[in-house]
Amino acid sequence: MPSPGAPKAPSPPLEDAYLELLSDTLEGLESSARAQFLTHYFRVTTQLELPESKSVELWEEILTRRRAFNEALGRTVSLRTVLTDVLSTSGLLRVPALIEYDELKRIRLSAVTDPLTGLYNRRLFAESFEKELNRARRYGLPLGIVILDLHRFKEVNDKYGHPRGDDVLRAAAATLQRALRTSDSAFRIGGDEFAVLLPQTDAAHAIALSRRIEAVFAEILRPLRLSFAVTMDHGVATFPQDGDQVEQLIHVADERLYRFKHASHVRGAAESARAEGPSSETPLAPPAPIPISTGRAPEALSTDFAAASSAAAGALSGQSAPPESNITYAMQRKAERISMSGTNAYAVIGEQGTRRARVLDLGFGGVALEFEHPEDLPESIVAILHVPILPPVRVYLRPVWSCRTAEGAFRFGCQFVS
Repeated sequence: MPSPGAPKAPSPPLEDAYLELLSDTLEGLESSARAQFLTHYFRVTTQLELPESKSVELWEEILTRRRAFNEALGRTVSLRTVLTDVLSTSGLLRVPALIEYDELKRIRLSAVTDPLTGLYNRRLFAESFEKELNRARRYGLPLGIVILDLHRFKEVNDKYGHPRGDDVLRAAAATLQRALRTSDSAFRIGGDEFAVLLPQTDAAHAIALSRRIEAVFAEILRPLRLSFAVTMDHGVATFPQDGDQVEQLIHVADERLYRFKHASHVRGAAESARAEGPSSETPLAPPAPIPISTGRAPEALSTDFAAASSAAAGALSGQSAPPESNITYAMQRKAERISMSGTNAYAVIGEQGTRRARVLDLGFGGVALEFEHPEDLPESIVAILHVPILPPVRVYLRPVWSCRTAEGAFRFGCQFVS
């Protein structure tokens, strides 16, 4: 027992005390549990990915070398010192460095963060997507993914320079941080490409959130005073409806992003054409009409393609066509149809709005509807379309074909009329 006047031995540093406690705890563990713990310990503290057998071997070497040091020096050598010595002499830790825990967290964060926007990067996106998908499978929960990119972003760089382009990217990041919920995660996965993971989110809510992102982005971008509109286009996919693998869901979301962009470009071109007025150039000869079999008595169909385009564009924009064009037209498609599969797109049928149909796809000249029960549709119907690419719009439709599906539903192809 030391005498009352003898100086107290200095207390070991907290890190050394922790390692001593760790050593004592490991002695009481079973071999398999000790191996698993050591593998995790070396991964967290040294960033080494070691197999369990190698982790146990390394720990035994640390204890053996510590006993040798203690005997040679006649005093107890700290485990931290021996740990650093073993790792450096074995070649596993070539540049030994001891840093504060907060600094370690900062380094780890920078490894998974995009430096320009502050969003998580593509590397963490892949890891997080796999984890969230596994969780969704395990608990039977939906999972939404949104792929986004910036329409006309290249024009910003070309006209204003890359510093202004960086401002737009930061605005996109600020949009995602403001629009998303705390459970959601946002990532920058490419130059002007972003991704959002939405746990426990179905298609309807994912689409609603994507529309909110569009609106918030337009608001945040306004102070930059760009001379043209830069938009945040989106494509949505959800588990399990659209697939149960990461690659499947990304493919579906990318495909819908492409269709969304195509629809937006077509709509923007039509609006620009109406704003600029008729062209003074000689129009091209109109294409021949496509014959349509309706099961009714044949009617006169116009081949005036320009008038038909105007009527369809007016229907899409919710504007009434002039009285003199109150004719039903048959025409070739000006653009491919856009599938509404996986969305909550629907149409309310009739003046009273008592009937509802799913919107299967949408094109420049018409729309495909699906009813659960047989419908006797009149020659002309009024409908309010609710689809992701447009605000709710009132249109007049003429059914031109119908069929029954293998599932027992009833589909109608309808043409826009004035």
